[in-house]
Amino acid sequence: MKWNKFRLKTTTAAEEIVSSSLMELGIQGVEIEDKIPLTQSDKEQMFVDILPQTEADDGVAYITFYLEEEDDKEEMLSRVRQELEEIAAFVDIGEASIEESQTEDVDWVNNWKQYFHQFTVDDVLIIPSWEDVKPEDEDKLIIHIDPGTAFGTGMHETTQLCIRQLKKYVEPGMKILDVGCGSGILGMLALKFGAGYSVGTDLDPCAIDATHENMAVNGISRDQYEVMIGNIIDDKAVQDKVGYGQYDIVAANILAEVLVPLTPVIQDQLKSGGIYITSGIIDDKEETVVEAVKAAGMELLEVHHQGEWVSVTARKK
Repeated sequence: MKWNKFRLKTTTAAEEIVSSSLMELGIQGVEIEDKIPLTQSDKEQMFVDILPQTEADDGVAYITFYLEEEDDKEEMLSRVRQELEEIAAFVDIGEASIEESQTEDVDWVNNWKQYFHQFTVDDVLIIPSWEDVKPEDEDKLIIHIDPGTAFGTGMHETTQLCIRQLKKYVEPGMKILDVGCGSGILGMLALKFGAGYSVGTDLDPCAIDATHENMAVNGISRDQYEVMIGNIIDDKAVQDKVGYGQYDIVAANILAEVLVPLTPVIQDQLKSGGIYITSGIIDDKEETVVEAVKAAGMELLEVHHQGEWVSVTARKK
């Protein structure tokens, strides 16, 4: 099926009112592109390990919307332009030009699979559900992973740094907490390395289904783990549910901007002598996280690098 695609150039000051007006006209959903920088609060809410790179804000915004091929596009464009004229009376909408093109339906949920193939992290084979294990790899620790719409295949350097640290520190029966668990890959591997129980938290509801599906595919039953949605940094209910002073290892593969406020909180979840494994740290933020760990009273154990990424491991005294 083909769609008529329209890209409207406007201003960041007008993007919200213009997009709302388009939806009031019956347009089902819009895409907004701008260069407005993330606030510190935005960064602290991003439990991911790669911060989007953005250019300087130039005040320009693009709003893209789609109409089905059989829709009367001229009639709708006429209504859109009339609406823009009314909005322009009280807010700067810029040039308000509309660029038209056509696009095909795309299976966005599955299209990424062409870029994800099996690979190894030392002696761990991570393989997507749509590929087969090769005979020469059958002696490896095999993990089947299908992240779907949740983050975490293990391909990124930050995840690999965490995997290696988990393999080093996990001992039989340990209880693990994974903050920002995404697809559940770190908790799953901790269990495969011998941990007794894993708890995961994430802000993205997609993490719940992704973790359940990946655990099941790898033969891990629900009595071995738990995953929950919520922000452990500032949500007391989440902190209470996670529990205090009971984790042998806490792993957090997230942005340095999140690790700084997270670190003093996670002290309460760790056992005395518990290990804190962090990653998601771009190299120029290394010292920021090291200082946060020390400020929380933890003992710095190791710092590892892979590419431009850093992992910091510490112990609760």
